[in-house]
Amino acid sequence: MDLPRTPSFRLDGRRALVTGAGRGIGLAAAAALAQAGAAVTLAARSASEIEAAAQAIRAEGGTADALVLDVGDLAAVRAAVAARPAFDVLVNNAGTNRPKPFVEVTEDDYDAVLDLNLKAAFFVAQAVAARMVEAGVKGSIVNLTSQMGHVGGARRSLYCASKWGLEGLSKAMALDLAPHGIRVNTIAPTFIETPLTRPFFEDKAFLDSVLAKIKLGRLGQVEDLMGAVVFLAGDASALMTGSALVVDGGWTAD
Repeated sequence: MDLPRTPSFRLDGRRALVTGAGRGIGLAAAAALAQAGAAVTLAARSASEIEAAAQAIRAEGGTADALVLDVGDLAAVRAAVAARPAFDVLVNNAGTNRPKPFVEVTEDDYDAVLDLNLKAAFFVAQAVAARMVEAGVKGSIVNLTSQMGHVGGARRSLYCASKWGLEGLSKAMALDLAPHGIRVNTIAPTFIETPLTRPFFEDKAFLDSVLAKIKLGRLGQVEDLMGAVVFLAGDASALMTGSALVVDGGWTAD
């Protein structure tokens, strides 16, 4: 009897771009892709962080290079992507948050969060997808959203708006890009301990409220997302597009 064979989780021979790759979830995504065999370009504004991260990946035998890039500079994004061979994988991760009560949110807050979390993500994906289409690459785009792209949250009006928007955008992208063999999916994490979120958890009342909602009873770690990144990047998820992997410890289950 010939048994079915599990599709490979390896990414050898593929080129991946990760934004916001200097720390936290982006760094973990870059490491996961490199450990699966991809050649990874780490993009962020901080040269020292991404150069150190790329060197650490190379020290483990992986392939990585650093791209100093502000994803909010759309002309620079288009130029950087056009100057490179088409990527096979994009992990659209760069993001920010300014938690405030709804009535205290300013126009500056709105622009800071929506411009990075949604506008920049849109045009990074557009630039990468256009190169994929031009080169005939059948690739995978993974947009990092949030559980807050599936539910609401107090003091999270801007973050929810941006992440719900990115979830909707991802579904529309999936429809437009499916004829080109390009898949688009999202990873929607719960609260993950990163340099961005760690200061929030110093407030014990806030930490307790978060842990009360995460049914598995702990904060997420970046390692909890690495398998999802590799899965969506490669052949193991070949029939998935327009979908969300909600990695939330049960937050949205009730």
